Amino acid sequence: MIKLEQQTAAEIQNTNSGYRMCTRCIMDTSDPEIVFDVEGVCNHCHQYEHQRKTVMVDPKDRKRLLEDLVKSIQEEGQGKEYDCLIGVSGGVDSTYVAYLTRELGLKPLAVHMDNGWNSELAVTNIKKTLDHLGIDLYTEVLDWEEFRDLQLAFLKASTPDSEIPTDHIITATLMAIAKKYRIRTILMGSNVSSEGILPRMWSQGIRDWRYIKSVHDLFGTQPMKSLPHANLTSFILSRTVWKQRWVNILDMIDYDKARAMDTIQRDLEWVYYGGKHYESVYTRFFQAYILPQKFGYDKRRAHLSTLVLSGTITREQALEEIKEPTCEPELLRHDRAFVIKKFGINEAEFERIMNLPKKTIYDYPAYENAWFLHVFRTIYRLPRLLRARRA
Repeated sequence: MIKLEQQTAAEIQNTNSGYRMCTRCIMDTSDPEIVFDVEGVCNHCHQYEHQRKTVMVDPKDRKRLLEDLVKSIQEEGQGKEYDCLIGVSGGVDSTYVAYLTRELGLKPLAVHMDNGWNSELAVTNIKKTLDHLGIDLYTEVLDWEEFRDLQLAFLKASTPDSEIPTDHIITATLMAIAKKYRIRTILMGSNVSSEGILPRMWSQGIRDWRYIKSVHDLFGTQPMKSLPHANLTSFILSRTVWKQRWVNILDMIDYDKARAMDTIQRDLEWVYYGGKHYESVYTRFFQAYILPQKFGYDKRRAHLSTLVLSGTITREQALEEIKEPTCEPELLRHDRAFVIKKFGINEAEFERIMNLPKKTIYDYPAYENAWFLHVFRTIYRLPRLLRARRA
């Protein structure tokens, strides 16, 4: 628990009205919920250390637990064409997961969700990676008009969660494909060492179909007939009946993003795309322009802070990097024009959306705001809690 700093009235007034940055990482008061301890260290640093102890596998146990996981996956996959599922986006983490599965002797099926925003480089990276590794690919191609309408609805809702539809549909697609092929294990690229920090108010609702549907009901203009989704029942069935398990396998190894990038560049001819999650044109524009300009959120700050805490870079290096533009200005101008045109709106409508009053998930119907969320969380976590108790 963080011990709050004792301050004079003048200091409190200055802190509340002014700018402040963590003394250990570079998270700052652009996170409206940030809290500092007596030494000026933020709550994200404390939470990262908690994750390091509770989520990441202890180095002395990694080899044994990874071997146990691989053995379990292979036993479950006997007689099947595939023994595990992986999501691929063309980014560093998902590409390295694909590479790792082959190094471990697994038989993965790769799943990609095409929402209409893939950069050419992302598509090329996916193809080269899977060709080199001999991994089959399942691609879920979304109905563009439906997905466009949903994304526009989120922009009109004026929350910082406009990437939630993509993230939710990826999750729902992986669940559905795992069920179809009777695959229990879904290996994910999420990891503490490079993604351990993300302020709650910067993005919420990935699993919250009630939130997504309520935003679409309010601001959408056409029915959602074909977009994959997962409601509360789906998540409960995933854990209790289908017995699907989601494993952040990069937390089970000594994962260093820079080393991983060197490996996939050398062995898979993978090409860097310029920023975290910038393999998607819309993600690049949303994170480099909409979030900073409208909400004052620069997701690079969270990413760089995580790398500082993992020892990948120094705080001084992070401070220098955050001074750089979020994206090359000419590319950002091109992306702005491309996004506006692809959405089928004009400059005036885009500016109107950018100037709408800022809101959050708490302004809309959502599981997050419902009493039964606590029941859902308990049921969703029950298998893990029971395993921990038996151990």
